[in-house]
Amino acid sequence: MFSDRTKWNLSANRLSEALARHRASGKPLLDLSASNPTECGFAYPPSILSALANSEALIYSPDPHGLEVARRALSSYYSARGDDVAADDIFLATSTSEAYSFAFLLLCNAGDEILIPAPSYPLFDYLAGLHDVKLIHYPLVYDHGWQIDFREFEWAITERTRGVIVVNPNNPTGQFCKLPEIARLNEICSKRSLAIVADEVFLDFALSGERAASFAANSAALTFTLSGISKICGLPQMKAAWLAISGPADLKSEAIARLEVIADTFLSMNAPVQLALPSFLELRHDFQQRLMARLRANLDELDRQLAAQQSCSRLECEGGWYAVLRVPATRSDEELAIALLESRDVSVHPGHFFDFRHDGYLVASLLAAESAFAEALSRLILFFRTE
Repeated sequence: MFSDRTKWNLSANRLSEALARHRASGKPLLDLSASNPTECGFAYPPSILSALANSEALIYSPDPHGLEVARRALSSYYSARGDDVAADDIFLATSTSEAYSFAFLLLCNAGDEILIPAPSYPLFDYLAGLHDVKLIHYPLVYDHGWQIDFREFEWAITERTRGVIVVNPNNPTGQFCKLPEIARLNEICSKRSLAIVADEVFLDFALSGERAASFAANSAALTFTLSGISKICGLPQMKAAWLAISGPADLKSEAIARLEVIADTFLSMNAPVQLALPSFLELRHDFQQRLMARLRANLDELDRQLAAQQSCSRLECEGGWYAVLRVPATRSDEELAIALLESRDVSVHPGHFFDFRHDGYLVASLLAAESAFAEALSRLILFFRTE
């Protein structure tokens, strides 16, 4: 009765089972896998809810792009970053997952291929599978910082390749695409008629404080830039994201025309959140300031504790909410994560969750409150001293 595209292995993995047992036991948990800012002790102003009480939401005025007032606010957001993105080049969506869906529907026939980075977030497997799209990995390599392996990138391109996903900054490695890499991507993609799909949900969180380059106004290749308020404003529950289209004029015009039909078919974005989007974006500054202070404090604490031992180290990260730890590969990453959970009450992501090629990597969220983060890290380091 069911489609092959939903023929997933739905059994829980060993780490998920261990985490469920731990939570059921009622034991305290130091969570270094947290990704939800609303559960990490950040206070939100009441004006966030007030912004939803707009009487204009009682009027239904559908637009496949989304309401103009919301798109103008997003255009201003990019303008403040130094990028020229017109409101008419933006499509609103309820999530970046839906924005990816729009891009896959636009670019791919069943069986076509999209290149994705590895390591990276595992959500892509499900999104692509639901659209009968095949994912092909291209490697990120670490050599005094992360970078795209362009030799293997080009080898991965076939006659079925339709586009490449770039996560900027990457989740979990935290590296931004530099201008030379963007230029090389543009050269390859324009020559091979490939689209760039740039996921920039963590773009505002540069740990160095320097503003990173965005793909939103990229003109050399057809580009779809995705982002949303889940990360930018710390509001995952409000369900607001977008897709900005840029590139050569003829391709951009054709893409927008086709996307209008796709978006008009769903019209999924609700009016109250669209109308509140300008207010949400205005409130992002305070949230980002407080979050960046915590990220930097936790990263400093991580470096301080790592400097006092020799078992673990961290890889360079330029942005985002995570740190990649290099740890002794005494057993698989999953087994290490389970042992940390059961013996030290510390939850981390194993590296294989993000498609690291080898064992010896754990991924720790920097979102936790400073005191909890310091304690969890202390337990993690003590674990590896005795491992």
